Amino acid sequence: MGSLPGRSKVISLFRSFLKTTRVYMDYNVREYVKRRTIDAFRQNRHLSDPSAVASAFNDGKSQLSVAKRQAVVYYLYTPTVNCESVNVLHLSNNWTIVLD
Repeated sequence: MGSLPGRSKVISLFRSFLKTTRVYMDYNVREYVKRRTIDAFRQNRHLSDPSAVASAFNDGKSQLSVAKRQAVVYYLYTPTVNCESVNVLHLSNNWTIVLD
């Protein structure tokens, strides 16, 4: 086991999570990852046992790497829409909007 992570390392990990959430194109996924991040850090906020703190920090680092890999996958497989070719928007209740 390594040394106990300091406050600055924990804050850096938290900020890295929040930066990673910005990469997700889908609003729902982005907000879900953001909410899970905030909830997990709040849940572990009052840990005092050094082994529990180190374990939570290492788990956070591994979860960050998963989130980064998943962001790449979402980026690669999210369909892009060319706004210039889309000029009519059909809504489910028989409304049509023509975009200029």
